[in-house]
Amino acid sequence: MLKLFHSIFGGEKEAGRYPERLIEAAIERTVDGTDRRLLALSGYKKQLRPSVIHAIDHVIELVDGLPEPVPAGRTDYSADPRLMALFASAEHMLQVFGNGPALNPFRVTSVRSDERVFALLLAERREKNILGNALVGNQLRRDVAQVTVNFSGHRLLEPATNEAHTRRHLKRRAFDHLLTLALTRITEARGHRANLSRQCDLLRSKLKTLERSGWNFEAHQGAGHDPVALQAELQATESKLAGLGADNGALQASLDIVTEVLGHAEQQLWSRELVLHLDRMNVQRDEQDASAQRIVLQELHNARGIQLVILPVSLVPAELPPREDLLTAAARYLT
Repeated sequence: MLKLFHSIFGGEKEAGRYPERLIEAAIERTVDGTDRRLLALSGYKKQLRPSVIHAIDHVIELVDGLPEPVPAGRTDYSADPRLMALFASAEHMLQVFGNGPALNPFRVTSVRSDERVFALLLAERREKNILGNALVGNQLRRDVAQVTVNFSGHRLLEPATNEAHTRRHLKRRAFDHLLTLALTRITEARGHRANLSRQCDLLRSKLKTLERSGWNFEAHQGAGHDPVALQAELQATESKLAGLGADNGALQASLDIVTEVLGHAEQQLWSRELVLHLDRMNVQRDEQDASAQRIVLQELHNARGIQLVILPVSLVPAELPPREDLLTAAARYLT
């Protein structure tokens, strides 16, 4: 049975090499996360092993390469230009953190008032061309072409009271993201063959369930995190797939796709440094402009064109504003 929320990472290398249990668990998760009928292929483990190890190497390097968490509290906001670029104000930042579902488990009274929670902040970056005022030489000019940088869709991933736990879960998520990319390619390949259309539909259904359960870094409408319901959905899909039987030719083609994706993991999911020079209004300025603040962020990319700004943060749940219930919000807008 597919263990949706089980982390295969922890401890990583022993004496310079991965423990066999990690490699075996990663191979099992690879099959579970793509098409379990790959088990019918002779030698599937041998074929997957080098690519799986390569993918493990990559996701560990990717996550361990993230910067130290940025303190993201009310008094921290004005001290870090990254936070000031990502959020309009300290109040806006805390409101965004508090409105999301990620921190709900940490709002209980059993959490100490000063206890910090670590998480990965994600946001979408958008650039917009505008006309604004600018100082050219000693003259103020109007209607000067400018570019503003806006950030939206802020989300927190993998919150935990221990930074090591957050990073371990992010490694699992990055590995799982590679599997969703492989499964996407498999569904596309199957979709080109009319006799495999039913398999394609079922695999696409499985992909959507995995995405809703947090197997990638993207936001999904109506994403649920009920492990029992998600597991039941997957079990039903797996049963239908098993009932279709195995086409060894199609399965070998799928296995080849999986090994290719994992074997070239650095071309499927990667991060790069993003350097911006922004003024207080998030308008891009020349590096030499006195109003420009140099801001260094990381941006996550995948092979399908997704890009997200990422920043590890640490925050104190006790600082979050209370969540407004829907009835109160509706009443305010109606009056």
